[in-house]
Amino acid sequence: MSDLPMTDAAELTRALIRCPSVTPDEGGALTLLQGLLGEAGFDCTRVDRNGTANLFARWGAKGAARSFGFNGHTDVVPPGNPDSWTHPPFSGHLDDDGMIWGRGATDMKSGVAAFVAAAIDFVTRTPPDGAVILTITGDEEGPARDGTRAILDWMDSEGERMSVCLVGEPSNPETFGEMIKIGRRGSVTYRVTARGVQGHVAYPHRTRNPLHALIGFLNDLTATPLDQGSAHFDPSGLQVTTVDCGNTATNVVPETATAVFNIRFNDLHDPDSLDDMLLGRAQAITEATGVTLDLDASVTGDSFLTAPGPLVDLVAGVVEAETGLRPVLSTTGGTSDARFVKDHCPVVEFGLVGRFMHEVDERVPADQIRALQRVYHRILQGYFG
Repeated sequence: MSDLPMTDAAELTRALIRCPSVTPDEGGALTLLQGLLGEAGFDCTRVDRNGTANLFARWGAKGAARSFGFNGHTDVVPPGNPDSWTHPPFSGHLDDDGMIWGRGATDMKSGVAAFVAAAIDFVTRTPPDGAVILTITGDEEGPARDGTRAILDWMDSEGERMSVCLVGEPSNPETFGEMIKIGRRGSVTYRVTARGVQGHVAYPHRTRNPLHALIGFLNDLTATPLDQGSAHFDPSGLQVTTVDCGNTATNVVPETATAVFNIRFNDLHDPDSLDDMLLGRAQAITEATGVTLDLDASVTGDSFLTAPGPLVDLVAGVVEAETGLRPVLSTTGGTSDARFVKDHCPVVEFGLVGRFMHEVDERVPADQIRALQRVYHRILQGYFG
């Protein structure tokens, strides 16, 4: 049978871009995909929660011994000023150079289109002994509380399982085929409040300056790296993002001061170990200055790693066969919904080049989308073959 695709992922990308699905609006994107997948024999279920639209689609028997899953999102960030775009942000314009323009062209309606098209073609031509599962959310760019997490909660309650999963986020920095994400750093944001004693700057012996204590605490944290990295992770990073005391007077020592910092941590740490370390350092500052430091943490993801093995080897081998590049196995970058999927099954990420994501004039080569479709199709062949 011909290797030419029956479903054109590039044209599907254009159709999805024309759906204005800015988080949390569905914009017609999931409705479009549900119709397409339903016609191809997938059992489709909308798993909406708290106003967030999500789609679960399965071809094959529920509870199959082997099931390959894909995960992605159709929600996009706002386009900004439409007049700043070369082509309207929800036009899906295809130019003479073969570039598709529009919000979501890179992140990640193209990835969703590629795995939807690959899945449809695969099950239509070579029905597998197992199941193909697609989990598509409308809440990845937003709070991410009622998107992939809602789908996974529903799957657990319904007895639906993916054996393995591939997230179709853009994974390549510059060249298609150069990188696979096999894990992600964790992310935790801390707000620290320093409480001292207010007073006149001319009488510092009657005050306890919270800013001095806070600056000392932050300097302690930033002067020395948290670690030197590990086998698959770069060193953890700490970045201070704001310091404030709300003081409009130049002759008053404030009573309180706050700071916010984010830590992207590798597998040498977890939220509990970071809490212990930070509370210990805060206590040392309090003992030295008399200023109390209260910390409030917000964890958005733990670090995780899918160790090299059958899934990683399969994806890396297909990518190399299709592109001629042996992809780097990476854990760099920000967070993705893989941080939720990893609690359900082994997960890796491979998608397009992320060069223009979230930018004005977001765009992607149509040929690259079709290449990604071929990669996904070959991965399915390899997994079930």
